[in-house]
Amino acid sequence: MTSVRAVQTRPVARVLPRAPHPAVQVLLVVAVLALAELPVAWHYLITWPQDQWQVDVEVYREAARSIVWGRPVYEQMTEPPQLLPFTYPPFAAVVALPLAAIPFGVVGWLWTALQVAATYLTVVVAFRPLLERAGAWRWVAAALLSAPVLWMLPVADGVRFGQVNAFVVLLCVADLGVRRARWARGTLIGLATAIKLTPGVFLLHLAWSRRWRELRAVAVAAVAATAGTFVLLPQDSLAFWGGALTDPTRLGPNAGTSNQSIRGVLLRLGPDGTAGTALWLVCVLLVGALGFTVARRFADRGERMGEVAAMGLMAVLLSPVAWIHHYAWMTVVVAALVADGRSRRRTAMAGVVLAWFLCRFPWWGVTWIQDRLGPVWVGRLLQNAYLLGALVALGLLWQVTREGRAPRPATR
Repeated sequence: MTSVRAVQTRPVARVLPRAPHPAVQVLLVVAVLALAELPVAWHYLITWPQDQWQVDVEVYREAARSIVWGRPVYEQMTEPPQLLPFTYPPFAAVVALPLAAIPFGVVGWLWTALQVAATYLTVVVAFRPLLERAGAWRWVAAALLSAPVLWMLPVADGVRFGQVNAFVVLLCVADLGVRRARWARGTLIGLATAIKLTPGVFLLHLAWSRRWRELRAVAVAAVAATAGTFVLLPQDSLAFWGGALTDPTRLGPNAGTSNQSIRGVLLRLGPDGTAGTALWLVCVLLVGALGFTVARRFADRGERMGEVAAMGLMAVLLSPVAWIHHYAWMTVVVAALVADGRSRRRTAMAGVVLAWFLCRFPWWGVTWIQDRLGPVWVGRLLQNAYLLGALVALGLLWQVTREGRAPRPATR
C-alpha cells in the first residue's frame, strides 16, 4: 500500500511547485481578483453615468436611512432621475443599516469589493472538488477561476447595479456546501430567504426530500428574522406583506428584456390575459417538476452543489420576475457540472454554460431587432437567450443525474 501511494503522489509533487508563504498567497489572491475585476469596476464605477451609479445599493441605503430618520420605508424613493422604491422584505432594510452611516460614494466602492469577495468565497466552496486537485495552491487557483465568473454578465451586472445576489448565493452555497458547518444547516438559507424571497424554493425541495431538520432550520431562521423585524418595524412590515409584495409595478417593466423568467418571456411573446397566465402556470409546473427532481437526485448522489444549482435555477425560472443579475446562480451551475474536472464530458457542459452567460445575448437580440439585421425570430431567440440557457443548463444537470454514481472526491 505504501508503494502505491508513493507512485500516486510523486507526479503531483513534480507538477505542482511548493506553495509560497500564506501571506504571499493572500497577496496573490488579492492581486488576481483586483486585476480580474478592474475592467468591470472601471466601466461601472468610473466611466458610468452618475445618475445610474450603483442605483440598487442606493435603494438599500435609502431604506436604512428611512429607518434611522423614521420615514416610511416603502414610500421613500431614491434621488431623481431613477426614483426607485424599496422592493425587498423589511429585514433587508435592517441588514443594510450600517450603510446609512457611510457616504454613498464610499458605499459603492465598498459594496463592489464585498461582491468580489463573496463571489470568490462562492467559488472556493462550490468548486472545491476541482480546486482540491491544486493542493496547497487551491486558494490562488480559486482566484484564477473567479476571473471568468466575475466576467459573466449576471455577475458583472450585480457590480453595475450594486446588487445583493452575490451574498444570497454565497449564503445558500455555504449553508449546504461547507463540510463542517458550525450552525444548523438551513439557517443561512433561512436568512437569505428573509432578505430576498426567492431562496424560499429550498423549503419546497427540503420538504419533498423529507429532510425535516434542515427544513425546520430554514423555516425557524426565516420566521425569526421576519418576526423580529415586525416587532422593530410594525408599520413597514404591514406595508410590505400587505401590499408592496404583490405590487408588480414596483419592480419595473415586467415585460422588459431584463426579465428573463418564464413569465417575462411570455409577456414579450404572448399570449396575453388569462391565456397567458394559464400558459405560464403550466410551464411553471413542468419546469418545476423537472427542477425539483434534479435537485433530489443530486442530493441522493451526495453532490450538494448540484442540489444548490438546481434550486438556483428554480429561483430564477419560476419567479414572476428574474432580472439578468438574478442569474448569479450560474456560478454554482458551472461548478456542479464540472465537478472535479475529471470527466471531459461534464467539463465541456460546464464550458458551454460559462460561455453562454459570458455573452450579452439579450442585448444583442435587442440590437438585432431594432436595427433589423435579419429575421426577427433570430433577434427574439437572442433576446430571450438567458431563459433558454437556464433551460439548457437544467437539461444538462438532469443528464448528469442519469449517469452513474457521483465521482469520487479528488485525491490530493
